[in-house]
Amino acid sequence: MKATIFHDHFDLDVTLRDASLDPHTRPTRRMIAGASLGMCVEDAYFSVRELREAVQWVHEGEIAGKKRLAAILGNDGADDFQRCIYYCLAGRGVVAMLDDLMWLEDLLERRGRVAGKLMRAKGRAMPLIDPYVSKEPDGPVGRIDADFRQGPSWYLDPSLAD
Repeated sequence: MKATIFHDHFDLDVTLRDASLDPHTRPTRRMIAGASLGMCVEDAYFSVRELREAVQWVHEGEIAGKKRLAAILGNDGADDFQRCIYYCLAGRGVVAMLDDLMWLEDLLERRGRVAGKLMRAKGRAMPLIDPYVSKEPDGPVGRIDADFRQGPSWYLDPSLAD
């Protein structure tokens, strides 16, 4: 059998692509899976993990949580990936937000494990096409005060009403 791109290159984005297109997956999860396509394996995982930790700290009332989240969202030296993920989920309820972030973090961790196994086996992955034109934002970045007001989405999660 003749080797094709599907036989000699593994698509590391296959699970993200499947999740982004699955009509049985929550819309917010489809959005954040799609927003993660093409991202560097390590960058995507650690960015989502850092964001999830900051949101979790705010939810749990950790003193450094709001400062950390404000720093992530107001960082004009970083790419827009974390802001993109955050704003896909913002305002929908902190429990649902954390649930979706943990779901994505798990997908990205598994993607990283596959990438590691592929590398150790000297296999090849399909090239990841960076979805961002620039490594830094080229538009306005909000200045978020570390003492931001937490609105109802931080304490009145509609998913808890069931």
